[in-house]
Amino acid sequence: MSQMVFTKSIEINNMVQIGSTGRNSGKTTIAKKIIAKNQHRFTMYGLKIITISGARGKCQRGETGCGICTSIDEGYELIEETNHNGSKDTMELLKAGCKKVYLLKVFHDHLLEGFLSFLQFVPRDTLIICESNSIREVVKPGLFLMMDNQKGIKKTAENVIDRADFIIETSKVLDTFILTKTKNGVRFSENNVENRREKV
Repeated sequence: MSQMVFTKSIEINNMVQIGSTGRNSGKTTIAKKIIAKNQHRFTMYGLKIITISGARGKCQRGETGCGICTSIDEGYELIEETNHNGSKDTMELLKAGCKKVYLLKVFHDHLLEGFLSFLQFVPRDTLIICESNSIREVVKPGLFLMMDNQKGIKKTAENVIDRADFIIETSKVLDTFILTKTKNGVRFSENNVENRREKV
């Protein structure tokens, strides 16, 4: 696959991006709440992105690992999730109400290329719920939430946290938030906040 180079983020107004400052912070819990509250109003596709920035063929965390990072050695791999019964994040998004869910395993320098490949499968007027930090480096979503409930902050979050629309410390704040579409993209209707960082 040839490498694609873009100097400016493309706007994906129909996407809600959910990032986090650390592992096991609750991204999928937030995603499931958003899906549950809004699935009757939008057709939703889920996307989980695992960005690989370390050496080819090695676990990024320096462990034996789960095999995800070592299963590809270049470019990206896009996989549709079809299992409703398991406990993986992609399966949870499917069970929560997404019509389709994909896993994108991608090397950092192929982020946009892999994301554009995913977009080819997304019908018009579909709302995308995306779990990722790094995708904000190449894509500007309609709404970007950053989960911040960890003691430290990982590099992928540090690179993009200043672009978050909301920084969230607990998923409970999303219990009453309903999404709405505006001319500028998807937004939370309750707070009527656009293009501003809010700590909630």
